[in-house]
Amino acid sequence: FGGVRSSGFGREGGREGMVEYLRPAFEAALKPREALPALPEAKPPAPGSGLPAVDRTAKMYIGGKQTRPDSGYSQPVIAPDGTVLAEVGTGNRKDIRNAVEAAVKAESWSRTTGHLKAQILYYVAENLAARAGEFAARLRAMTGAGARAAAAEVEASVSRLFTYAAYADKFDGQVHSPPMRGVALAMNEPIGVMGLVCPDEAPLLALVSLVAPAMAAGNRVVVVPSERHPLSATDFTQVLDTSDVPGGVVNIVTGTREPLARTLAEHDGVDALWYWGPKAGCAGLEAASAGNLKRMWTGQGLQRDWRDTAQAEGREFLRAATQVKNIWVPYGE
Repeated sequence: FGGVRSSGFGREGGREGMVEYLRPAFEAALKPREALPALPEAKPPAPGSGLPAVDRTAKMYIGGKQTRPDSGYSQPVIAPDGTVLAEVGTGNRKDIRNAVEAAVKAESWSRTTGHLKAQILYYVAENLAARAGEFAARLRAMTGAGARAAAAEVEASVSRLFTYAAYADKFDGQVHSPPMRGVALAMNEPIGVMGLVCPDEAPLLALVSLVAPAMAAGNRVVVVPSERHPLSATDFTQVLDTSDVPGGVVNIVTGTREPLARTLAEHDGVDALWYWGPKAGCAGLEAASAGNLKRMWTGQGLQRDWRDTAQAEGREFLRAATQVKNIWVPYGE
């Protein structure tokens, strides 16, 4: 029964020590995640179509505020048919640094009671459900999914938020019986500031599946959303704004995935990194994170089905979002 290690690994006993060396059985059947094929070239506006009513560049979300990128550059979001849907800011190292600083300042979230975290997550789920039609339409435009598939993804996202809201005050520790006259209390504690790099598939559901367990465990997060389909994340900031989520708990930096992920891996203020990109990027990020023994979770670079609750929901994600502190309590006869 070891204590909290800098690396987060190497506990001698207990269930939490065992799971560090085990992998879910379903991983044996999963395929490596590979980069998606390139999108078509952006189409110029059709003759006579005129300008859009509002030319909007989606902002990043740092410290509870919408912010412009430090670089001043933006990149287009292209639909499968080549239509340019919108533009998002191209984040850089300075934007990541600002986001990490905002997350560090929001440390009170880690001390918030489980009941309050649960109530806020329930509120996020309710507000997302109230705008289900809008988010489904956005998914259809970005990914080319059918109406039924887009609606199902939004419904699954709401359900996942409800699940982690329920877990927020119930993911308790355990009492171990070490070889001494006493007990060891294994307490689940938040890791701190986490970097979350989202995959391109299921852009809304994957975002929620990563952010919700990290929040439920009491962490503050810096999120790099899907590079290809980031508008679900930028729209989600409006849900966070209206759901009593404190500023700095969730920070979203859009842009090119690999450079932003590497910056998160190298940043000493980030305590853990979840990377759900192509398998080719995993080894380089693990090497980059070794300087400060950052906890890494890459899902082995495997392609998970984010709609499958066995693969994308539950205690596996909560365990990865917590560290265990052992409190030794000796007693007499």
